[in-house]
Amino acid sequence: MSRLAVDVGGTFTDLVAVADGSVHVEKVASTPDAPARAVTDGLDAIADRTPPDDVGYFAHGTTVATNAVLEGEFADTALVTTAGFRDVLEIGRQARPAIYDLHGHKPDPVVPRDRRYEVDERLDERGDVLDPLVEDDVAALADRIDADSVAVALLFAFENPAHERAVGDALADAGVDSVSLSSDVLPEIREYERTLATALNAALRPLMDEYLGRLDDDVAATGVDAPLRVMGSDGGVVDADLARARPVETLLSGPAAGVRGAAHVAGRLDRQDLVTMDMGGTSCDVSLVTGGDPLVTTDVEVGEYPVAVPMVDVHTVGSGGGSIAWLDDGGALRVGPDSAGADPGPVCYGRGGTRPTVTDAHAVLGRIDPTAFVGDVGGATADTRAALESLGDRLDLGAREAAAGVLRVANATTARALRVVSVERGYDPREFALVAFGGAGPLHAAAVAADVGVPEVLVPRAAGVLSAVGLLVSDVTHEAARSMVRPWSALDAADLEDRISDLERAGAARMPSDLPVEHDRFLDVRYDGQSFDLRVPAPTPLDEPALDAVADRFHDRHRDRYGHASPGEPLELVAVRVRTRGVVEPPTLGVPATAGDPDDAVRETRTVRFEADRETPVYDRTRLPTGARIDGPAIVEGPDSTAVVRPADAMTVAEEGTLRIEVDA
Repeated sequence: MSRLAVDVGGTFTDLVAVADGSVHVEKVASTPDAPARAVTDGLDAIADRTPPDDVGYFAHGTTVATNAVLEGEFADTALVTTAGFRDVLEIGRQARPAIYDLHGHKPDPVVPRDRRYEVDERLDERGDVLDPLVEDDVAALADRIDADSVAVALLFAFENPAHERAVGDALADAGVDSVSLSSDVLPEIREYERTLATALNAALRPLMDEYLGRLDDDVAATGVDAPLRVMGSDGGVVDADLARARPVETLLSGPAAGVRGAAHVAGRLDRQDLVTMDMGGTSCDVSLVTGGDPLVTTDVEVGEYPVAVPMVDVHTVGSGGGSIAWLDDGGALRVGPDSAGADPGPVCYGRGGTRPTVTDAHAVLGRIDPTAFVGDVGGATADTRAALESLGDRLDLGAREAAAGVLRVANATTARALRVVSVERGYDPREFALVAFGGAGPLHAAAVAADVGVPEVLVPRAAGVLSAVGLLVSDVTHEAARSMVRPWSALDAADLEDRISDLERAGAARMPSDLPVEHDRFLDVRYDGQSFDLRVPAPTPLDEPALDAVADRFHDRHRDRYGHASPGEPLELVAVRVRTRGVVEPPTLGVPATAGDPDDAVRETRTVRFEADRETPVYDRTRLPTGARIDGPAIVEGPDSTAVVRPADAMTVAEEGTLRIEVDA
């Protein structure tokens, strides 16, 4: 049976199928107005190499939830909350992007004020009832609410969900099909974050339910009957039913898959500490991997909203291959965030684009040949040069100088993003390798790595579709947490062990029966009086000596993260957390080692602009022998991406076809 993964991006939809060691790749144009159509288009295109009835595993990375948040396209949603807390969504937190901006604004609430309802009830901080819930009042409230989806976020429901569940039952009895409870979505402290996550989940749930339902039907119509799995934001896949119920957990579905794929490929070369750079047509996602595992955080903003569900720590900038170059009011050259997208795309694609993009700059400088991956582009070559000439005229530059400027601006934007996830978080980029993927990532990787100080770039063989590869190597996961704000000195190790064991049992029940199950335990810990916490791995079993070890590890992590620690200060437990994994055996993705002369892989020699014009060999990546070493300059064209080796750099073809570029800083 074959394993199939489909990742929907802003510009292209990528398919990767693996069967008996053979890897089949297909890229089709995304259809933003109907994402499911691009998936079925791809399935039709790959059907001759991967028969639909032979697919035994089907995983999907989706941007439906992400796009809805970015565009503010939500379902008709209501919120039920504890009396007195109706305006939590609007009050938010003191933190704001521009603290001294007198005209700054907060994001629009996910649920408008006239759709927010209060219910008389109150629990204390341990979940004991202060004001009981009156069932008749709740039933009357449920009858008043007219919405497609309802979020329920009551005070301290993470300690005792009984009141929330009673409200949820009343709403179901009143005919509301989509109800999201905060005790299910995010049973943790911090009222604003918990309410926001629950409101977002409710606002996205009908959209995701409709999309995945339609996708299931359309995919089944092609002959694929394998159960659908969806990439979650934390770097693991979940079954489609959970994704439909918890769409807020899929907000970074595509980027998380790419980071997981990068960690897998680099791990095959014994590289465990990585900076990942996924540059597609619309944006560039950067992240950090330490010890072979992507960093997971609950401090991520999606659009304007801080979403506190566990996600791979990804920083995104609007700099991709389709990003449009333009001049601001001061006459400065800018790149992005507007993108040419899939339709019409860059000018050099010959599909009607007129505004110069990053991809067009590469084409003018000789770094790519659009006909190699688009086909006949008609008169687009002349149109591309004309677009860059028009931009250059306003900068008093020629077309090639303007194109070089576009790349410098795009590289500077990406380099800043890499510093955000490394230097600004206490990591030295000189100790990491950069894994570059996405259709545009390998074009920029060496220049960006040199700027940041990363000594080595890895370009996976399937760089252009690595997010889809990540879907095939990711474990099935379920993460659950329970807030337990307690002084460290008052903790009962046996009670903690019982609570964590309960989470493990619940997680194991969600795993497919055919996969071995493993659990990762964590405690969220902070110094008494702090408002932020750190996630610390917890051993099994959790006894008193283990708690002492967790405390020591917390001090070490605090020192690494913030540059100082206070071992004499009292600690506080914030939450217990369990990540359950159904361990997937990664499919064989490698290619047989090949021998030969790398000169035999040269397709042509082309004039390419670096600091100056250089006659540069262009290599066919599929014909490069394993172990070949090539001194720059060089262009390496693969079926789904193109890599640039600068004149002072050197490249080696490593095992499984991964390119290793030694970066000259």
